[in-house]
Amino acid sequence: MDNNITNNQALIIGAIEDEFQFNHEIYGEKFYTCTIRVPRLSGTDDNVRIMVSERLIMDGEYNVGDKVEVSGQFRSYNSYENGDNRLVLTVFAKDIEHYEESDNKNPNTLYLNGFICKKPVYRTTPFGREITDLLLAVNRSYNKSDYIPIIAWGRNARFAKNLNVGDNVKIWGRIQSRTYQKRISEEETLTKTAYEVSVNRMELVTGDDGESEE
Repeated sequence: MDNNITNNQALIIGAIEDEFQFNHEIYGEKFYTCTIRVPRLSGTDDNVRIMVSERLIMDGEYNVGDKVEVSGQFRSYNSYENGDNRLVLTVFAKDIEHYEESDNKNPNTLYLNGFICKKPVYRTTPFGREITDLLLAVNRSYNKSDYIPIIAWGRNARFAKNLNVGDNVKIWGRIQSRTYQKRISEEETLTKTAYEVSVNRMELVTGDDGESEE
């Protein structure tokens, strides 16, 4: 169980964008979701969804606009809406607290240790940038797994395109969001948000002793 806790570690710092919304209840414990606006160095923002237990927020006052630090795991689950099945990604909070500006931490960090579960897709953009799309299965406690979409750029893309299904890899990166338009009808489109992990560094775990190739 300890390995399953340490193979998925997320830390985000940003401002609360909306009110906490009730999501579900398990064994009498209620869970809520909200959006955290996390700044990028480029000046744009990522809007990251978090899920938090009532037990973490019942003693503190968290309001829209407050800057918070959230640590936990980046998890996935299937959502069935209008007959469609889609993958929902969210940071499951292990802890949340008001952020002290003096701490000066990186506002968006993620570490994953998992297994390639889909053949990598390598492509280039019209501007010649190299990209490889991956899907990583990360083990969770109680025989569950999270399926996380990964995007690698440049030299990481060239490294990742040669990975095989079943390979064990370690990834360091950040959670990023992007909006896109989905056409509903001739006259109507719906704006949606997709999430993925942008890779800063990755290693292939090789051998029984856990050696890594970067």
